[in-house]
Amino acid sequence: MEDAPNSTWASTRTSSRPASHKSARSSKSAKSGRSQLSSRTTEETPLLAGDPSDDEEEDEPASATASLLRLRLRHGVPDTAKGGKARFWRKRWPSILALVVLCIAVVFIMLGFLATEGIEEYAMQAADFKPTKLSLDSLTANGIKIQVEGDFTMDASKVEKQSVRNLGRFGTWIASEVETGPTDVDVYLPEYGNVLVGKARIPGVKVSIRNGHTTHISLFAHVEPGSFEKIRNVANDWMDGRLGQIRLRGKAEVPIKSGLIHLGRQIVEDSLVFQGHDLPQFPRYNITRLNLREANDGHKGMGADVSIMVMNNFPVQLNVPPVAVDVLVDGCAQSELINVGTAETAMLEVRPNTDLEVNVTGKVEKLPHSLLDVCPDSAKSPLDVLLGDYMQGQDAPIYINCCKFPDPETPNWARDLLKDITVKVPFAGRDMGNLIKGFTMADVHFNLPDPFAEEGDPNSMPQISAIVKVDINLPHEMNFPLNVSRVKADADIYYEGRILGKLDLEKWQHANSTRVDAHGNEAPSLLVESEIKNAPIDIVDQDVFSEVVQALLFGTSSIMMDVKAAVSVKVDTPMGELAVRDIPAEGVVPVKPIGSHKGGHNVSTFAPKIYNLSIVDTSRTSIVLQAHANLTNPTNYSATVPYFNINVLVNETILGQAIAKNVEVHPGNNSGILITVVWDPYRNSGAIGALVGRELLSQFISGYNTSLTLQAHNGTIPSQPALGSALSRFPITLPAPSLSTPKKPDDSDPDDPDDGTGHKRTHFIRDATMHLISSTALFTLASPFNSTTLYITNLNATAYHDGHPSGKILYDLPFAVPPGLTETPRLPVDWSFGSIGYDAILNALGGTLKLSAFAHVGIRIGRWREQVWYQGASIGAHVRL
Repeated sequence: MEDAPNSTWASTRTSSRPASHKSARSSKSAKSGRSQLSSRTTEETPLLAGDPSDDEEEDEPASATASLLRLRLRHGVPDTAKGGKARFWRKRWPSILALVVLCIAVVFIMLGFLATEGIEEYAMQAADFKPTKLSLDSLTANGIKIQVEGDFTMDASKVEKQSVRNLGRFGTWIASEVETGPTDVDVYLPEYGNVLVGKARIPGVKVSIRNGHTTHISLFAHVEPGSFEKIRNVANDWMDGRLGQIRLRGKAEVPIKSGLIHLGRQIVEDSLVFQGHDLPQFPRYNITRLNLREANDGHKGMGADVSIMVMNNFPVQLNVPPVAVDVLVDGCAQSELINVGTAETAMLEVRPNTDLEVNVTGKVEKLPHSLLDVCPDSAKSPLDVLLGDYMQGQDAPIYINCCKFPDPETPNWARDLLKDITVKVPFAGRDMGNLIKGFTMADVHFNLPDPFAEEGDPNSMPQISAIVKVDINLPHEMNFPLNVSRVKADADIYYEGRILGKLDLEKWQHANSTRVDAHGNEAPSLLVESEIKNAPIDIVDQDVFSEVVQALLFGTSSIMMDVKAAVSVKVDTPMGELAVRDIPAEGVVPVKPIGSHKGGHNVSTFAPKIYNLSIVDTSRTSIVLQAHANLTNPTNYSATVPYFNINVLVNETILGQAIAKNVEVHPGNNSGILITVVWDPYRNSGAIGALVGRELLSQFISGYNTSLTLQAHNGTIPSQPALGSALSRFPITLPAPSLSTPKKPDDSDPDDPDDGTGHKRTHFIRDATMHLISSTALFTLASPFNSTTLYITNLNATAYHDGHPSGKILYDLPFAVPPGLTETPRLPVDWSFGSIGYDAILNALGGTLKLSAFAHVGIRIGRWREQVWYQGASIGAHVRL
């Protein structure tokens, strides 16, 4: 049996009208001390108990009429969770109200037959009433018929003063038992205008009042509610937390007799105070089943089936008729509530101290626009806020507007009492955890930043386009069709726990979805596919980005990128299309490095092969060249490069820049990429640069195996200097492009074989003819350019045979080398008479021999001039007179 809540009785007035007297006696006040109320009650605490009088009060004259008893009424109140189910409590409100009124009535009856002179103080401390059953028998047209059972006992040991205890024992031994007649008890609310809250009609009761005797009481009473409006005001104050305490004032006129002696009609009037912690709380509850589905019987909208187990620790028995309520949620304004649907329950049978299973059926036909529209000065709608709280495991507040009774037999007074009462219910949220089951990206395309975009412009950031496939876990309770039509997201990307950047999909992207039913241990899921276009990526931490680039370029296993996003979706549901914003989602995205694609190719595969070299502009120190390049992209990613500027280096010395504009790179072979190279060693690296550049050109035209290094820098992508700086850590070294020279129709030499000295035979000097008598030489040259004329401004060359000099040419007059094959003027030769080399030439008269040459050559192309050296090997020379 649960204990009743502690209460404090405050006496107001008591009067009596004995049957043997026509005039009423004048009442006298009697003071009695109050005993401290225990903060915890037990089953031994009496229903009727008073505080012992002070010693000084023993000498005061007894009151001519019985003074008001100070009593404590006890009944069970469970220690409930703050967020109990309000709808269940609403349905119990009329019954609980009736039971409270009835308990007060029973107390007044006890007061009536005990409040005789001489045993008043004894009764206050010795009387004890323990309710054992409170049940609702039936609803009537005007109220409720209730059955009350309990045990009444007089326990003299609880009386503190011996004189009072002895007097009481003697008086109650003589009286033996008392009996009351039918009584009406009125209960008022003093703090609410002294309004009548209810009336109880109690039948007569006979009890034994001898010490230690227990009388079992069983009676049926009829309770009628009073002012509905005032009762609703009290209920609203209680539910809103504004009710610190409540005081009930009761008044009854109780006829009493003992045996054949009528003791008259006692008027008993007293107050009962319930402190805030003594007021009933919502019962604890647990949602055992939740099923969201399409509406039944061809109706539009959605239905919900909910099973709730309510912990009932009350000694109460009642039947609650079927009830329907409106379900509301918070709107944009603080006081605005939005009606979203209805909920109904069947008849409930409540049994004492027995947990109750409540089955609720809900229905939502159409969501109002006020629920879906974004609130002013906010980026979310009321629905977004509600779902966001729920999915993060927070209590999502909903409101229950009571009540409608489908059963026509429900009395009108119950409808009038409970209508327009709104209860706030904290609906327990569910932490969805990791909603992302799988995440893949296909047809990935990167756009590098626009070099001319202003800072903060999305075009100034790298952008990504891809087909994204996301497999989303669905809760088991979601059993209705839905289709995601559009998505957008604001995501943070992490690598090894550190933030890399932000992905902002601020525009709605088209999407479609497919439901995958549950199978085995796998829960149902929703496969969403969306094509995102040009989503900007804001790099936050450049050091992290550098590590990611390094792992992509040189790693062999996939790297894991953590994504934490606020996802917004537009969903087609049985209630129509709705937008749900900022749904929290997390996922892990594996990204394959370049080395893992197509058989383990690495970044060197990107090295371009240059052809169709041409000069488009010159200055005193620079040459601007254009060329076409072929490269192979071993990844599955494609990219758009609006502008790219990369340094050209030799031995860590910057000699120029290679520039690409509006380049589209797709997986596999890419040909015909136009590249502009600005060759300006002096401007980039000063005198050292000019020296290194001269040496490189000399080795290059002599056919040595030379190489160039391509390295990014801060200005590689002007609008993203940090990105270029990160890429600069990964230079690429590749062979210098070969010079393509035209061939004679009868040229059977397909390649340039290595001569064993570290360089290949060049085709720059294709042929030579030596004239002995005139001491001149004529050379056939093959220009490496298709449209540019090269000028040789001076020449200092020596010819060799087997390492022995054969002759020397000194020539200071410039001559042109146009595109294609061309012959030089007759160049004067100073023969090395008597040398082994000259003898070899004489011996070859009328035939050919192989010569080598070393020369210092002055070159001019447009305004650009340079002095280089040239070393040629295996030059075929014809010897003529």
